[in-house]
Amino acid sequence: MNELVEFWEKPAAAKYMIAGWHQWADAGGISSGLPQYLIEQTHAARIGRIKPDGCYLFQIPGTHHLIRPVVKLNEGYRESMQQRRNEFFHASDKELLIFLGEEPHQREGRYADAFFDAVEQLGVERVAAVAGVYGPMPYDKDRDISCVYSLPEMKEQLAQYTVRFSNYEGGATISTYLADRAESRGIEFFAFYAFVPAYAFSTQSTTVEQIAIEDDFKAWYDLMRRLSHMFGLDLDLYDLRERSEELIADWSDKVEHLARTMPHLRVKDYMDQVNANFQEKRFEPLDAVWEEALSDLFDDEEL
Repeated sequence: MNELVEFWEKPAAAKYMIAGWHQWADAGGISSGLPQYLIEQTHAARIGRIKPDGCYLFQIPGTHHLIRPVVKLNEGYRESMQQRRNEFFHASDKELLIFLGEEPHQREGRYADAFFDAVEQLGVERVAAVAGVYGPMPYDKDRDISCVYSLPEMKEQLAQYTVRFSNYEGGATISTYLADRAESRGIEFFAFYAFVPAYAFSTQSTTVEQIAIEDDFKAWYDLMRRLSHMFGLDLDLYDLRERSEELIADWSDKVEHLARTMPHLRVKDYMDQVNANFQEKRFEPLDAVWEEALSDLFDDEEL
């Protein structure tokens, strides 16, 4: 039993886990926002946690607001103090586990051991981590999804979900680090990184350097279509689809306003170039295609 892991309930039937972190690779609010959204939408109950002991720093010169807990005072009295949270939730009607944590600052090996000890205790067969990366891509197209995975035999199945396999080289995120640690333990772990629209105008303007989508509901929707299908969750994604459509409409207005009020940015030319460099890859599950084809067939017969 890992001393950092604490459970007060262990569901028997949940085979899959969706995980996210408050972390630096959190473009579009995907890694922190999407798990929280799922917790709320599925009314998932908190069942356990990883204790924060020894994994977080309080102070590094120059990073005062980045790593210290946030306190809220009222007339000198502490109303709230932010706590480091790494918690497991169970959506009982979906047989789904959800993890929402905070990327550790140190002793990442100890943190990883605690995470995977918990995964094994819960009997999880596969863990899906979600995250986002900013980049110049059309705001109204399906998001490009890159993938990192722990075990070589997972690649063939993951390829069916319209992803590209990452060739990134550089500083590791918590998800890529955990994918490495998962392999040594024989655990199926993968991360889906959605590319979130961000547009840099720094070469054309000193007042508008970059605009980016903060909560990319389109990316959330595109990720959950894949995960719901993979895990057989039968999730109602209507709300996310609506939010996605509203986001696209809002960004159409925003881009049009920017083009009209700041013509020197040459927004239309910029967006035309972004679209020209992008090849949309839509996730269309084979069973959904068959279902739609059969529905069209029966509709034609009724006519």
